[in-house]
Amino acid sequence: MKKPEADLFIPDGMAEAEALARTTHLGIGAHQDDLEFMAAAAILECHRKREWKFGGITVTDGRGSARAGPYQDFDDEEMRRIRRQEQRKAAVVGDYAFMAQLDYASREVKRADREDLVADLEELLRKSRPRVVLTHQPADKHDTHIGVLLGVLAALRRLPAAERPEKLYGCEVWRGLDWLPDEDKTVFPIRGSENLLAALMGVFDSQIAGGKGYDKATAGRKLANATYFASHAVDDAPMLEIALDLTPLMHDPDLSPASFIDGYIDRFRADVADRLQRLGS
Repeated sequence: MKKPEADLFIPDGMAEAEALARTTHLGIGAHQDDLEFMAAAAILECHRKREWKFGGITVTDGRGSARAGPYQDFDDEEMRRIRRQEQRKAAVVGDYAFMAQLDYASREVKRADREDLVADLEELLRKSRPRVVLTHQPADKHDTHIGVLLGVLAALRRLPAAERPEKLYGCEVWRGLDWLPDEDKTVFPIRGSENLLAALMGVFDSQIAGGKGYDKATAGRKLANATYFASHAVDDAPMLEIALDLTPLMHDPDLSPASFIDGYIDRFRADVADRLQRLGS
């Protein structure tokens, strides 16, 4: 990893090569807590199955975090240290294969030239060879999240086709995906893991007690996704995560993320217009 203070943490102490190689599901998020908020279904599924293992990559250093309450007087370096510790704790709670924190500043991720980040991601992808990768979705409104998505795509496209994951998904954080027509949604149910989910989200006290109710907001979104997914059927699960299948973007270097998401926005627009026209006077 390029940054001298990047952190690779293996909760159960397994040797690095073996720890990375056992990863089946890899989450790549911009900030400490993004993985637990956007990819909880994958974390919880892997927690239950011996043959599956979740690995995590957090790209940024945590220095620019919002802070209030008990954390209001902490400087950037103290926040960096606390957020790194919180992400390590989440990896223990979630029984991750590994947790890499790459220590990039947000401004570096948002630059068009993010070669070091792409190289780091490519290295970790080659070593872990996950079947599934989960990252940010292209309609997210957070610039750092979009920078990470673009870095992930660049790294995946460098891999030989045989070494790429089977699936790449974009997940909800700073915009939901409930606006997608149902046939365009990939849904991941969450059943019977409320305590573990609460523990994963509650680890990030510096953000929750520090001024942002991410735990309640994130749980609320997943509850709402489940209830509002199907209007004429009972809830299939108490919580749902919605994702967008980005696999075509991974395999087609000529397909831009902007063109890709435009297609979904156009289908959403057509769906709204069709319903209004059909039921109008």
